[in-house]
Amino acid sequence: MSKVHLFIMVLCASLWAEGSYAQESYVLTLEQMYALADENSKALKVEDAAVVEAQQGVKVAKNGYLPDIDLSLSASYLGNGCLTDRNFSNTQCVKMPHFGNNFAVQVTQLIYGGGAVTNSVAMAKLNEEMAGINREATRSRVRFMLTGFYLDLYKLHNALEVYNHSIELAKVVIEDTKARNAAGVALKNDITRYELQLKNLELARRRVENSVEILNYDLVTMLGLPADTRILPDTTLLNHSIPTEGMNYWQQLAQTEAHALKQSALAIEMGECGEKLAHSERLPKIALVAANNFDGPITIEVPVINKNFNYWYVGVGVSFKLSSLYKANKSVKQARYRTMLSRSHQEEVAEQTSLAVQADYTKYLEAFDEVATLEKSVQLAEENYAVIENRYRNDVALVTDMLDASNQLLDAELQLANARINVVFNYYKLKNTSGNL
Repeated sequence: MSKVHLFIMVLCASLWAEGSYAQESYVLTLEQMYALADENSKALKVEDAAVVEAQQGVKVAKNGYLPDIDLSLSASYLGNGCLTDRNFSNTQCVKMPHFGNNFAVQVTQLIYGGGAVTNSVAMAKLNEEMAGINREATRSRVRFMLTGFYLDLYKLHNALEVYNHSIELAKVVIEDTKARNAAGVALKNDITRYELQLKNLELARRRVENSVEILNYDLVTMLGLPADTRILPDTTLLNHSIPTEGMNYWQQLAQTEAHALKQSALAIEMGECGEKLAHSERLPKIALVAANNFDGPITIEVPVINKNFNYWYVGVGVSFKLSSLYKANKSVKQARYRTMLSRSHQEEVAEQTSLAVQADYTKYLEAFDEVATLEKSVQLAEENYAVIENRYRNDVALVTDMLDASNQLLDAELQLANARINVVFNYYKLKNTSGNL
């Protein structure tokens, strides 16, 4: 049993045991989420079914290599015959045995079909390969969607921490303002203003909590987990080193791994195979034929011979559709135009993929620059907080100054954490675009 299956079993068992009593929280890494999605994603199950169907299509196409066997058996009632002259006069009744029987077996083995069977099998294999590529593309799409939800959830949890801290600070300010109002150094209006600020903060926090619930539900649904499961992001994610390969690396990777390019290249192969199939319609078909017939009575004689007649033959059959001389050309041209269209589409896809990689790589580098800038902002906010804290301890600054400095530091730290999350997001976006997710 693989580690992935063991993890899934342990997680589901825990959810089954605890889910009916309370909402359980689980810290999931991106790799664990990907493993769960591979097992439970409905979109991937659809693609798996398409792959199985395509594999069966290959088996069906290979049936063309097997011989065709026709078997027929019949019993019939024969009525009396009737003889007339050529001018329909002098009618005579011919007695006939009334029981008729027929048994026939015919075996046909295709020797040469103009490449129809071979190319049909090749086309079926290309369809199977396309189904596999489509599955990989869907898996990358699901993983990237999960990554976006997961990192957004991470940001929302960070925002909740900020709002919780701000709400606690607002309560401190309200209590301090009430004390100052009782001492006659603050107005009643100041209390009202801070209480309004507290309500706005609580409303904003509630909106963030609702967003967390929505994203959490989206995640557990896509992962096939119980609806009451609560997913927490892995806070060590930002501690992992992020690769910094250059633009050439990502462009070369995309040229070989991008799903859209693989699909367009395979479409060209399918078009070329379609041309061969269309061309095979203009070629003759050659087959070995063997048959045996057992008939009775013998009705080609008059009077009828009430006996069974068995005969067999073995030979070579050649068939050719004369209509293909003027019909198949249109099919060949259509297949050729389809291949030309696929080649043009591949050029467009290659261009769009290159542009997308370049744009994603630029955003990736920009995310690093944003982190560097915000690290400086955090440093300045820390210095400002240290100054205000020192002045507050010496009774030179008010509590509101202290709270403002604390909020500025917290906001700077939040922006830095979100910027680091953006680095991770842009990295996975670049991997998705290059077909490496």
